Amino acid sequence: MLDFAIFAVTFLLALVGAVLYLYPASRQAAGIPGITPTEEKDGNLPDIVNSGSLHEFLVNLHERYGPVVSFWFGRRLVVSLGTVDVLKQHINPNKTLDPFETMLKSLLRYQSDSGNVSENHMRKKLYENGVTNCLRSNFALLLKLSEELLDTWLSYPESQRVPLCQHMLGFAMKSVTQMVMGSTFEDEQEVIRFQKNHGTVWSEIGKGFLDGSLDKSTTRKKQYEDALMQLESILKKIIKERKGRNFSQHIFIDSLVQGSLNDQQTQEDTMIFSLASCVITAKLCTWAICFLTTYEEIQKKLYEEIDQVLGKGPITSEKIEKLRYCRQVLCETVRTAKLTPVSARLQDMEGKIDKFIIPRETLVLYALGVVLQDPSTWSSPYKFDPERFDDESVMKTFSLLGFSGTRECPELRFAYMVAAVLLSVLLGRLHLLSVEGQVIETKYELVTSSKEEAWITVSKRY
Repeated sequence: MLDFAIFAVTFLLALVGAVLYLYPASRQAAGIPGITPTEEKDGNLPDIVNSGSLHEFLVNLHERYGPVVSFWFGRRLVVSLGTVDVLKQHINPNKTLDPFETMLKSLLRYQSDSGNVSENHMRKKLYENGVTNCLRSNFALLLKLSEELLDTWLSYPESQRVPLCQHMLGFAMKSVTQMVMGSTFEDEQEVIRFQKNHGTVWSEIGKGFLDGSLDKSTTRKKQYEDALMQLESILKKIIKERKGRNFSQHIFIDSLVQGSLNDQQTQEDTMIFSLASCVITAKLCTWAICFLTTYEEIQKKLYEEIDQVLGKGPITSEKIEKLRYCRQVLCETVRTAKLTPVSARLQDMEGKIDKFIIPRETLVLYALGVVLQDPSTWSSPYKFDPERFDDESVMKTFSLLGFSGTRECPELRFAYMVAAVLLSVLLGRLHLLSVEGQVIETKYELVTSSKEEAWITVSKRY
């Protein structure tokens, strides 16, 4: 089955009116190194499938041909960039549309934003304010949800294995639904219903569109459409309830409702943020804990920082912001896990990367999974080393790639804070331990996950 990133990129092409398999493009790749199509109709899609994922395909391609490579989706030329140096030449700081959001919108068949620069800047500001305000207003809630999970883990005997992926997804669902969409999701049954619908939608946009299998199965298509309709119905109801009213709890959707977006834009943007935030938050927390159980010295150092900064008093957002080493651990988690291994831009006008001409309307992939472990950029790239982010130039590179700073996607910014609070609460009372002999294999999709459940055990500090 083709991986989620392939679907995302393919529908990004559809979004801009590029019709795969019917586009009369030349098979010459403008002199860019790479591979010729394996099949006339499918281009190199069979090669991607055989590689296991788009990320693994790009790793092999860049190893063979260098930092700028080409291949084919159907009859359409695709260029992939695999080093920081070539990305710097292509990234436009004035581009405000988030490629992650753009790909999800295309998969859901929502209308992509094509407004002017000032309109896109306005929407970016709304998002930033939405994340800031919902985190500030709901910090006590986030702390409460983290402490509930802590209490659950404290109740376990030390020999009991904890299904980490399952617990982190449940925690992320509770956090996102209540902080983004409000008190409706204080009811656990509502969270369970949302999680079920979320799972159906997320699964189908990752497997059912490109190969046509969703359209071929009446049952699956109805389940998908019903799930999406139920999610949209919930959002419509919440938007109507929140419009023109003030609530003591400021949730993410309030910032969009109070902005200049219409109801449809508010609904679609909240849907995208909710879908993405649940997955990114769950996977960031999962991978961070996996790495901490593997590297005991790093866990010890993080605990010492938490103990020193937070002290015995109440945990506050101001204290969390001071956890510098914790942020480094989370950044290194994103880098080492290659949390989002691929993003994409459409070449809206002819451009040049190194000596190569990139034709207009070429899909340009940012092979972030390749770049994040490029030895020319990162010393000991396969080592989990949070202290590498002590170097200001390293953080600057990370920011350029969209994982920190002004280019950071709002879903990841949200996830960083949620993960920092959760780790502070858990490590304050627990040692997190790995399960002997467990090998965690990686599944590279739009967001990277483990192929199977990841298990840990815990022991009390006191």
